[in-house]
Amino acid sequence: MLVAPVYAAPTPPADGKGGPAKAPLAPPASMSTVGGAALGQPGTQVNLLPGAPALPANLSGRSWIVADAESGKVLAAHNAHWRLPPASTMKMLFADTVLPSLPKEQVHRVTDEELSGVGAGSSLVGVKEDHEYTVHDLWLGVFLMSGNDAVHVLSAMNGGIDKTVKDMQAHAEELQALDTHVVSPDGYDAPEQVSSAYDLTLIARSGMQKQDFREYCGTADAQFPGRQEPGKPRESFGISNTNRLMTGAHGMSPYKGIAGVKNGNTTQAGATFTGVAQQGDRKLLVTVMNPSSGGGNAVYEETAALFDWGFAAAGKVRPVGELVPPKSADTTSLGSPAQSHENERASAAGGDGAGGGLGTALGVAGGALAALVGGGIAVNRRWPKGRRGTGRG
Repeated sequence: MLVAPVYAAPTPPADGKGGPAKAPLAPPASMSTVGGAALGQPGTQVNLLPGAPALPANLSGRSWIVADAESGKVLAAHNAHWRLPPASTMKMLFADTVLPSLPKEQVHRVTDEELSGVGAGSSLVGVKEDHEYTVHDLWLGVFLMSGNDAVHVLSAMNGGIDKTVKDMQAHAEELQALDTHVVSPDGYDAPEQVSSAYDLTLIARSGMQKQDFREYCGTADAQFPGRQEPGKPRESFGISNTNRLMTGAHGMSPYKGIAGVKNGNTTQAGATFTGVAQQGDRKLLVTVMNPSSGGGNAVYEETAALFDWGFAAAGKVRPVGELVPPKSADTTSLGSPAQSHENERASAAGGDGAGGGLGTALGVAGGALAALVGGGIAVNRRWPKGRRGTGRG
């Protein structure tokens, strides 16, 4: 189904203090319809059948979504396509894009230049210049500690920040995560850097099909290399996942069946979180962006409440939309690829679309359902029969 393009408002212009102004308090009147027309409507979208549990009370997230990780059916959503600052949940796209191209056993010596662009106040894992790290070490730093220092080093190994941003944008286009505009690979606040609950869920779903991605995001604790003194064994120190639904830190209880994926928090984005959990045969993805209720645990509490609802609502709701397949998985008979904000803007200016010609190798391989190291769960995508549910974003 093709509809006229809709432009949900991106992050407003800079506020004069070096960062983007805060997003408006109300969503646009209409948003992208990728995944279904109802997902382009503001407010809560849910179709409860007889016997279905009510949605959790007092949800305060500006945007959220509950989806079946395998079938892709969206069980309920709230402002699903509202384009908002994503914070470190953007690292899911970074990992899904870059992780397949760097062998995990590769060793890299870090330079001063690679760490010089890390933003002030960034979360760090403790990467040191003139020290060697394996790619495996660096990914643990990204997923567990949300280390922007590790992101910048991996970006350098991928050809630099600019190339990595272009690769990420191209990958978002391929996934049909068309609300997403990438400015920094680490999710650090930047003017015009936006994503949506719908897109973050698409990205997480793609990542969870990769064994290494599942392992890293499902790891609770690890050792990270420390300083290397001449003639002495290298030091190491413990790091823990900042996903509180996994570790139970800061007064949260670990959520039963949680297996990742990524949290974030910045001044402009507030708290953001995408999680995946399995109970019985059902696997759910939940994304919550910027809850307004008080307390540092709000994003986790609301995510847990939506997980509880989603597991209890199995078979008792009519889906309000679907998570669409990547463009490369489409066929002519089942729908045409969605158009992107990036390509439409570039076309209007007479230039190539962002990321044109920079497509990342995107295997869409579903595997047998399996539990993996670190509590990760495999996601086997089942594309819906018939219409692909694409629209113009």
